[in-house]
Amino acid sequence: MDPVEIMLHENRVVPNYHPVISAETQLVVGYEIEAFFHEEDGTVQSIDWFFKDLSIPDEFRLELSRLLLEKAIEYQMKTDPSMYIFFNYDTNLLMKDRGECLEKFLDIYTKKGFDINKLIIQLKEEFKTEEMDSVRILFNYFKSIGIRIALDDIGERSGSFDRLAYLKPSVVKIDVGFLKDNDSPHLYRDVHHSLSLLSQKIGATLMFKNISTYHQLNHAWRNGGRFYQGNYLIRSGQEYVPIDCCQEKMKKDFQLFVNYERKKIKAQMTLTNAINQQLKSILTSIHSDDPLDETILKIGKACSDYAFRVYICNEEGLQLSANAEKDNDGNWSLKEEIRNKNWSWRPYFFENIARMNIEKKGILSDLYTDIEKNEQIRTFSYPISDTLYVFLDIPYAYLYEQEGLL
Repeated sequence: MDPVEIMLHENRVVPNYHPVISAETQLVVGYEIEAFFHEEDGTVQSIDWFFKDLSIPDEFRLELSRLLLEKAIEYQMKTDPSMYIFFNYDTNLLMKDRGECLEKFLDIYTKKGFDINKLIIQLKEEFKTEEMDSVRILFNYFKSIGIRIALDDIGERSGSFDRLAYLKPSVVKIDVGFLKDNDSPHLYRDVHHSLSLLSQKIGATLMFKNISTYHQLNHAWRNGGRFYQGNYLIRSGQEYVPIDCCQEKMKKDFQLFVNYERKKIKAQMTLTNAINQQLKSILTSIHSDDPLDETILKIGKACSDYAFRVYICNEEGLQLSANAEKDNDGNWSLKEEIRNKNWSWRPYFFENIARMNIEKKGILSDLYTDIEKNEQIRTFSYPISDTLYVFLDIPYAYLYEQEGLL
């Protein structure tokens, strides 16, 4: 379409409303505003591209943004003032006048009774490094007057974590539309889980968008998503929908998620208990003054069904033994080059040491990617004395064969 034609017929520009659903209540809590244009023949088409086209004059894009937001606010005030409005705004335009145009416009509507706390301005993560201080000041000012800021498409640019920690937006949006496989890539599970933890620390709400499949919803749920949006739940439309339109569907899906997680926890506890019992039995035949390398070979051979690597560290993370490793034929041998490496830098190392000292039993780790094998594994750690701990690495092939361990 010709941008000039749109501006000449701006009265035909209308908002579409894409529902945002809360995980807490499974109810609609707000709507993202999408721009559509009514053709003369009655058809409508999206014009979201209009606001992203930098060849279109700034004043045109500002004018159309103002018109779209005006219609969205008036509809919200008339239909359901409790709904949040998620409104996309051009990052460069916002920084160009430090939000002055937007603030003046909103001042008009707050005087008419619009609750400014219901507005969430969505910005792409496009800030230049030299702008970060100015952006932070602007964010803090908007927060002080009640406007919330959402950063969209987090993770697409480098430095996302640093920027989030520095800017502290109210909402962090993540696109899961690219996750097409039934099982989400392990890398993205780790990244999104880390984003979830960071969002909690800075007081931000995590929102997952473009959810088009059951598995994408499950990914969002497992990674701490509070707000969900996507065609799997409900499509956008020209009017608000009943707030409970997705509640029954989401309750059923959530119950399936919960049941599956319970099975996983049960499977992990079963494996943990079995290894605990086996190691307890093995260690009765090992003397405390036996060489550590002999000990790890005995443990490795006894646990050969599920372990491919065994080693011993002290409470400070120093590896005192070699590595006992199993080859493709099932034979165990020692790898000397790993001896005296320090693993205290690994996440949760000291936390796990403390847990083992208190609980006097072993711990099964979360899934992680082994650097040498480049595959997902789990590690089982077990206290063999007050200062020594044995670590058994469990390969992907074994985890894959057991239900609930991946």
